[in-house]
Amino acid sequence: MIYLDSSATSFLKPPQVAEAVFKSFSTIGNAGRGAHAPTLNASRLIYDTRDKLAALFGSPDPSRIVFACNATEALNIAIHGAVHTGEHVITTACEHNSVLRPLYLKEETGTELTIIPADEKGRIRYDLLNASLRPNTAAIVLTHASNLTGNVTDMAFVSDFAKKHGLLLIVDASQTAGSIPINVMDMGIDILCFTGHKGLFGPQGTGGLYLREGLTLPPFKSGGSGIHSFDRHHPADMPTALEAGTLNGHGIAGLNAGLDYIQSTGVENIHNKEISLARRFLAGITDIPDLKIYGDMDAPLRAPIVSLNIGDMSSASVSDMLWEDYEICVRAGAHCAPLMHKTFGTEKQGAVRFSFSCFNTENEIDRAIQALHEIAE
Repeated sequence: MIYLDSSATSFLKPPQVAEAVFKSFSTIGNAGRGAHAPTLNASRLIYDTRDKLAALFGSPDPSRIVFACNATEALNIAIHGAVHTGEHVITTACEHNSVLRPLYLKEETGTELTIIPADEKGRIRYDLLNASLRPNTAAIVLTHASNLTGNVTDMAFVSDFAKKHGLLLIVDASQTAGSIPINVMDMGIDILCFTGHKGLFGPQGTGGLYLREGLTLPPFKSGGSGIHSFDRHHPADMPTALEAGTLNGHGIAGLNAGLDYIQSTGVENIHNKEISLARRFLAGITDIPDLKIYGDMDAPLRAPIVSLNIGDMSSASVSDMLWEDYEICVRAGAHCAPLMHKTFGTEKQGAVRFSFSCFNTENEIDRAIQALHEIAE
C-alpha cells in the first residue's frame, strides 16, 4: 500500500507514537483528579505536551495552549467565543467547512459575514480586504494553507492588515502545524487552531488552540475540572477555563511522542522532504494529456498537496482505480472545501488530492506517477 492522503490524517507516523499510547494505558490516570502516581503521571504528561506545543508555536506561556478533540472543536471554541452578534467577520473562499459552518451559524444569529474570493489559482484576493472593512468589523478567520490547493496564506500581509485595523486574527493551522514553521508572536496570531492527527503525528481525537495573552473566551462547555469543585461556575483560570472534563490523556501521550519526533527532526527538514516529494510528483505528471492541476504551484511556500483532474474523468473513478488497481490511497471529492470547488468549477467532478508525508519514499512517488499515466491512457 502507498499512502498519499496525509492531509486527511497522518496514517504514517513515527513508531514511538504508538509505543507511547500503548505505554500510557499502564501508566496514567486522570490528570488533576488525585495525588497518587497514575494521576500525577497524567498531569505531568499533559503539562509536558502543553509546554512542547507552546515551544513549537512560539508561545511564551504554556497555559495559553488549550487541548481539544480536534481542529474543528478548537475552531468552534474560537469562533463562537470570540465573534459576537452585531459584529462583522471576514473570511475567505479557501476555507474548510470547519471554518465556514460555524461562521454560517453565527451569521444566522446576527453576525455579518464577508467572504473574500480566490483567483483562478485559488489565491486569496488580498486586494479586496480593504473594501471588505466595515465599522463593525471585528475579526478575520482564515486558513494558514488550503487543504485543496496547498496554497499558503500570506500571513505577514494579513497580520499587518489585522493589526492596522484592530481586528482579531483567528487562524486554522490544520494543514501546516508541524509541517510549516509557525510563530504566533511573530505572525501576530490571536488564536491558532490546530489538529493533532495530521502534521503533528498524534492520534485522532487530539488537537487544540493557542489563545493570546490578555484574550479570554467564554467556556465552550462546563463541568468537571478537578479544581474549585464547590463553585457554581466553571473556573476561569487558563487553560482549565476551556478544558472541561477528562482530557484524552492516551491520545495526548501519542501527541507528545509526535512532538518529540518533530523537535528532533526539525519542522524545516520535514517540510523540505515533503515538498521535494510533491515537486517530484508534479514533474512526473505534467505531460499527462488533459491534466488539470489546481493551485499556485510556483509559490515559494506551499503545503505538500497536489490536487488534479484528468479531463472529464470523475475524481471518484480515478481514486477508486488508484486504490483497486495500484493500492494507492488518495482523497477524491469536495474535501470539505465547497467554495474552493465553486471557484474552480469542480462542484460536480470534485478533484483527486495527493498529499505527501516525510515518511513517503521517492519510489512510492514514482509508482504513483506511473499509475496516473496508465489511468490517463
